[in-house]
Amino acid sequence: MINQSRGYKIFTKTALVVCLMLGLGAISIAHADGFPSKPIRLIVPFAPGGSTDIIARSVGDALGRQLGQPVIVENKAGGGGSIGALEVMRAPKDGYTIGMATVSTTAANPAINPKIGYDPITDFTAISNIAATPNIIAVNPSFPAKDFKTFMEVLKANPGKYSYSSSGTGGIGHLQTELFKSLTGVYIVHIPYRGAGPALADTVGGQVSMIFDNLPSSLPFIKDGKLVPIVVAAPKRLAQLPNVPTFTEVGLAPVNRMAYYGLLGPAGLPKDVVDKYYAALQKAVTDPAVKKRIDETGSLINVNGPEAFAKEIKAEYTVYKEVVAKQKLQLD
Repeated sequence: MINQSRGYKIFTKTALVVCLMLGLGAISIAHADGFPSKPIRLIVPFAPGGSTDIIARSVGDALGRQLGQPVIVENKAGGGGSIGALEVMRAPKDGYTIGMATVSTTAANPAINPKIGYDPITDFTAISNIAATPNIIAVNPSFPAKDFKTFMEVLKANPGKYSYSSSGTGGIGHLQTELFKSLTGVYIVHIPYRGAGPALADTVGGQVSMIFDNLPSSLPFIKDGKLVPIVVAAPKRLAQLPNVPTFTEVGLAPVNRMAYYGLLGPAGLPKDVVDKYYAALQKAVTDPAVKKRIDETGSLINVNGPEAFAKEIKAEYTVYKEVVAKQKLQLD
């Protein structure tokens, strides 16, 4: 009887473990199948009106329709994008809070700021890139130059007289302009803002002479004659700006880097959740309205998936770490 009792106990314990395992598996499967069951927060780490905000809102509604839940865009500006990025990093790993990944937040800013509070490679889960975007130097119409040659002549003749705005210290606009300055020997004063929106507003208003910005946010002002394009970072001249040379054309190939705008979540995001986002995003960008909106910004749709986007982030971070070290750049 003792042996039978012992065998019974062993059997019941084993059965209990198996049932628990099966139960947990069922819960996990149910979670995967049921995601999402409530609205999703999409953190934009910059102020409204900038390129990141434009791309996020272009795909947000369509992404929500594919997932069956609304995607609510929230702007969390400050720190060159680090405040919003930190909020995503600290979010629960359930997929209900994701963020926009930019070169500023995942490469330029962490490259220049060792105290930023996150590692762009290990503290996030890459979901996918959305779009590749040209960058552009544009000036206020009052600036005494309308083409690159004259632009350089004016800057070299007046060191320190003119200023440029950026989306924030450590952002892509800041580091690309500083790289531009180091390669050309010009001196322009940096005026950082809490996002491209307010930086653009002051450049258009004439409080700042120029901006190194992502094309989507600057292009409407260029079309309206409120900004004058000087030079663009793109593989070739853009159809929207056929008379504006690329940085490669003017002998500044190291500055000729496009920006990316993608989706990421906190580290440890479940693979099934990542896969659902990726599949939904692939369908969302085929929506004619979304495609048209992104095309109008001068951006190129580039939904490349989690593995490719993770490699892209790592490569860009490496480039900007080298730029910071070589140029000896530091936070103000």
